[in-house]
Amino acid sequence: MADSDQLPVNKYLNTYTTFSGADIVATFGGVEIGALSGITFSVTREKAPIYTMGSPNPRSFSRGKRGIAGSLIFTVFDRPALYTMLDKHYNNTQSSMHYYTRAHNTLPGDGAASAGRGIPGIGSELGWTKDVVKKVPYYADQIPPFDITITFVNEYGNAAARSIYGVELLNEGSGASMDDIVIEETMTYVARELGPMYAINIDKSNDQTLAQSIEDIGVKTGLKTGIIRP
Repeated sequence: MADSDQLPVNKYLNTYTTFSGADIVATFGGVEIGALSGITFSVTREKAPIYTMGSPNPRSFSRGKRGIAGSLIFTVFDRPALYTMLDKHYNNTQSSMHYYTRAHNTLPGDGAASAGRGIPGIGSELGWTKDVVKKVPYYADQIPPFDITITFVNEYGNAAARSIYGVELLNEGSGASMDDIVIEETMTYVARELGPMYAINIDKSNDQTLAQSIEDIGVKTGLKTGIIRP
């Protein structure tokens, strides 16, 4: 046994570890979102009993569609909650963060973008203009699907990560009151996949992929990572 393994603190490091909200950093589409103060997720699935004549009890259960959804809570400062993510893609003409729409659906007050609205076409001899433009989203529901990665790191140096894949924002809402000391903005979303929570290695001197880091942690802790859904 190494000398470091005999240190009194190591008996705590080598057992189960937990995290709090203060240990979490979230990235949306690869961009760290510092205004996020809460995130929830849930998985629901349709399951219905199947009956046949002669028995009041179900013969079997039919499994139907699965839904993954949740909510995001942001602290409101002096800019939109997702400003950092949108700003990174604003001047990138090749960015997948842009969306396509009719010219008159662009940001309110953008007169140049809404010129020539109403008659789509490509025949310049008729004075028509092409009515589809590429713009940066300004409503949350206009943002294309993205992945959310939640990273946990506590004071002991333990770390974990989990991801939510294909997130599409649905609703956004906020408000202000004399009784509110903090203004919050809430959004709801649906997603394609919810990944499991994996313990990871945060040793910067060890250049590993995420899969290698998970496998390495499994060897050290005895956690059978193979039984966790990839």
